[in-house]
Amino acid sequence: MNKTMYFPQEEYEQRWSAVLAEMKKRRYDVAVIWSRSGGTHERCGDVLYLANWYSCHSGHEPDCPLWSARAHAAVIMQPGQAPHLHIDEPSPRLHMLATDRVDWHMNPVEGVAKELNRRKVKGRVALVGSDFFGVKYMRQLEALTPGIEWIFEDDLVQKPRLIKSKRELDAFREAGETVTLGLDAMIKGLLAGRSERDAAAEAAKIVVARGGVPTLIRCSHGVGDEMTNFAREPLTGASPDAPKQGDMVRAWLMGPMFQGYWLDPGRTTVRGKPTKAQRDLVEDCGRIVEGVIAAMRPGIKAKELARIGDDLTARVGGDPDQAGEQWPLYGHSVGLFFENPIYGDKTCVDEDVIRANMVCSSEAFLMRKGVGSAGFEQNFIVTESGIEMLTKTPMYFWD
Repeated sequence: MNKTMYFPQEEYEQRWSAVLAEMKKRRYDVAVIWSRSGGTHERCGDVLYLANWYSCHSGHEPDCPLWSARAHAAVIMQPGQAPHLHIDEPSPRLHMLATDRVDWHMNPVEGVAKELNRRKVKGRVALVGSDFFGVKYMRQLEALTPGIEWIFEDDLVQKPRLIKSKRELDAFREAGETVTLGLDAMIKGLLAGRSERDAAAEAAKIVVARGGVPTLIRCSHGVGDEMTNFAREPLTGASPDAPKQGDMVRAWLMGPMFQGYWLDPGRTTVRGKPTKAQRDLVEDCGRIVEGVIAAMRPGIKAKELARIGDDLTARVGGDPDQAGEQWPLYGHSVGLFFENPIYGDKTCVDEDVIRANMVCSSEAFLMRKGVGSAGFEQNFIVTESGIEMLTKTPMYFWD
């Protein structure tokens, strides 16, 4: 059967080899790599990366006597065997999957356990996905596999995923075009005085039409303390309100923009002519982002980028900000979701280093009482010769 996948089969086989090598390095003979998809995207990455699988279930169906763990899937990796995909849907479309070894189950947890027992697997087994795999499901898995000692290794696949292939970088370039068009439209709508919902809807229309998913859209507008919160309407991210002349406006567009690859740029500006204080706030925040990008290169440590960001922030000055307090960082790696390293003083370790062909971000948030709150984020490819920008929406919307 001819495969109809964006990535060629040989690329998946290279990924399998890289994961098996990482398993050997950590002394595992077997790894079980979980995902959760079906309407959510932030935990689908590892299985999508290895098998090109995404569930069409809602992802939120409650367990019942007939089924359990809907929208969960797993890949069993073991040297000498093809990756074994366990899913929650019948009739898998094999031409869209990287592996032909596939089984479906009403209860994927039970199905995986039965296969491990059939293989007589004992001892240490790596489990990837402990940060989302439910306590109930973990207890079920442990009860069904009493001879296995489960060891959480959530970065087992993320390590090989960190450096992007040529084909992945091409996917990111397509994603960059999509998110740029969407964010352009959202900012344009807000500056024209359209409601946050209308502006967000226009961005979402563009993203979906080009093969992306606008998972998170966050808007805010106002003056002074009205801009304290990252989103004016927390449930949907976009309120029915429209910015007035003189209001600061902030827009963020996040999600898998092409083939599951995430981007998350944000911008802040002013509707109409900015006051000097507003302009200074926006441009000072932008300088932090631009300063971190200027320092970005293969070989630089994430801790050094955090130090540069802290120095720039201290230089421009500001007050405590909601977004800045909950995200005390200046960027992160990105792939099939947000990835480590996250470069903040307390969000990375000394060994975290930026490498060529990583896709990264630079972000900053800045607030001044009585003026408002600003935020920016850029996404880009780190190359041996410099930075290739993916998010090309203008940073500033004035001369």
